[in-house]
Amino acid sequence: MGNKFGLSETVSMMVGGVVGGGIYAALGVVVSIAGPAAWTAYLFAGLIALCAGYSYIHLNRNLDDDGASVTFIESYWGNATVAGMVGWTLLIGYIGTMAMYGYAFGAFSQHMLPVARVMGIQLRPVLSTLVVLVFIGLNLLGVRETGIAEDVLVVLKVAIILVFGFWGVWFAAQQRSLTLGTTDPGFSPLIGAAVTFVSYEGWQLLFYDQEMIEDSNETLGTATYVALSVAVLIYVLVAITTTNLLPQQVVKNQADVALMIAAGEFMPPVGVALVGLSALFSTASAINATLFSSALYAKNMLTDGLLPDQFGDADKSGAPARTVLIIGGLTILFTIYGSLEGITSFASLSFIVVFGAMNFLAVRERESLDANRYVPIVGFVGSLVFLPSMVYYLYTKEHAVFNAVVLLATAVLAVEILYFERESIEDGLRTAKKKL
Repeated sequence: MGNKFGLSETVSMMVGGVVGGGIYAALGVVVSIAGPAAWTAYLFAGLIALCAGYSYIHLNRNLDDDGASVTFIESYWGNATVAGMVGWTLLIGYIGTMAMYGYAFGAFSQHMLPVARVMGIQLRPVLSTLVVLVFIGLNLLGVRETGIAEDVLVVLKVAIILVFGFWGVWFAAQQRSLTLGTTDPGFSPLIGAAVTFVSYEGWQLLFYDQEMIEDSNETLGTATYVALSVAVLIYVLVAITTTNLLPQQVVKNQADVALMIAAGEFMPPVGVALVGLSALFSTASAINATLFSSALYAKNMLTDGLLPDQFGDADKSGAPARTVLIIGGLTILFTIYGSLEGITSFASLSFIVVFGAMNFLAVRERESLDANRYVPIVGFVGSLVFLPSMVYYLYTKEHAVFNAVVLLATAVLAVEILYFERESIEDGLRTAKKKL
């Protein structure tokens, strides 16, 4: 019992999983789409995420097993193959998201150092790799060390970013330059909300850690609402501050360090440095929380036979070491060599689809769940709006990324079909050989 997470640690892990590289890596993209109305994009996406949180909480209370989306699909739809394919897709989405966090950590670290290269080697990939390696090691140490580290990182980053947000809004108001961009924003906030949806993933991973949480049903319910509300507040404040202090093109061109540049408009040098440190705290804690939880997520899939045994030992207590090493290793490869734009866009689409599916399940099962039908309906409709908005934006504005996402999705689907239909394929090959 002493090694289990309480409410404060669960909230910290959720906030750490949500408020990470998204606000730093995705802010420039959202601002380039929605301009001064970027804060409304974060608000819309946050409301849909809260609806999904409501659905997850009620769906979870009706089942005895851990597993969240995968377990929900198996239990309510009764299709293990679909559940496994969703599980694989989400796991790749989580790895891509951690790669984004690692990229943002490396970019901010490099910006704060006097040099960008050492012996001709660019520092960003090296720093990104090092931070992932640190948290691979930390997660291998055990749950208590991870929980304590998360508490410290989250408290520091939230305090710094809230000071930046409130101070920046006050400064803009004093300069009589505060604008909210609500005059004829068109559909841009909806498109921005779809593109930034990956910024609200991470909280749901704790639903796979229920064996490590005290009074899991009650703790997860409270922690989900608190963590997502904190995330919405932070994102809205940061978006308002940044768009009011910097020209839109500056944010777009220097997305990785836009917050530090904005801080320089009204904060002393120590404040700018603290904002940079908050970026490091945010991305580091997001890697920590997501790596730990995604390893336990994969463990549940191993238990259900939805991943090969080579991926880890499902009988081990906590996160299997081999699973942590594999997920961490793939994250390092993606953050060094992968197209982050393509990976994170694929992740956003994945979470839009899965969160929408969970909201649909909650609507369909509302009587047995004793749930309010209107909350998941809003979440489901929101996902239906976000999905085509995201695809339209990528196809018309980021065609190269659109192609990359299509190729990645096709590759993932092909591997999933080969794995889950391997017995049917083997039977077919044997039959063909006999005929020959």
